[in-house]
Amino acid sequence: MRKISSYILLFFFLLSPFLLKAQFTQFKDSIIQISGITMTADSLRAIPAVSVVIRGQGRGTISNSQGVFSIVAFKGDTLSFTAVGFKRKVFRIPTDLKGNNFSIIQLMVEDTTYLPVTIIKPYPTKEEFEKAFIGDDIPDDEYEIARKNTDAARMRALARYLPVDGREASNMYMKKQAQSLYYAGQQPPQNIFNPLAWAQFIQAWKRGDFKRKDD
Repeated sequence: MRKISSYILLFFFLLSPFLLKAQFTQFKDSIIQISGITMTADSLRAIPAVSVVIRGQGRGTISNSQGVFSIVAFKGDTLSFTAVGFKRKVFRIPTDLKGNNFSIIQLMVEDTTYLPVTIIKPYPTKEEFEKAFIGDDIPDDEYEIARKNTDAARMRALARYLPVDGREASNMYMKKQAQSLYYAGQQPPQNIFNPLAWAQFIQAWKRGDFKRKDD
């Protein structure tokens, strides 16, 4: 009985490379490279930035500025095409395709979006219009917001009163550690005997850097 079992194991051991090769061939044949272009159905215009997602796998790609895309999938997978302003399209890859490359032209139909009706009414009088126009608070544009956010005085005030975040605190700690290790085993120099430090102090005193800010 033990001898028969040994023969069976030997038979499966000799047969396993052929089984693995057959499985690998089947797996290789099921992979397919899908290439194509997304276009409008009415004017055949290329649609850029179309999301091409394989359902159930979380993989996908986006068409380029000419509407061209390419993705690797399995035969039998379902591709979902979505884009802003267009209806969703679904394409199921046939399982009986020959070869490992397939090209498609996916036509997409524009999706109509209905907005609520807007009724524009004039002011009753010219005086009321002038009053509303003068008192209206016009929001800042992007350039004005950027100018206010990068103002030098505002940046100095924020740097002075706002607490440091984790990154700044860790950088300051590392600098102090490096400075303490730089003079390890010796006495650090005293700037009271440094003529350059005295010159910088006198210049700062002349500029008024040590005056109180509330004066």
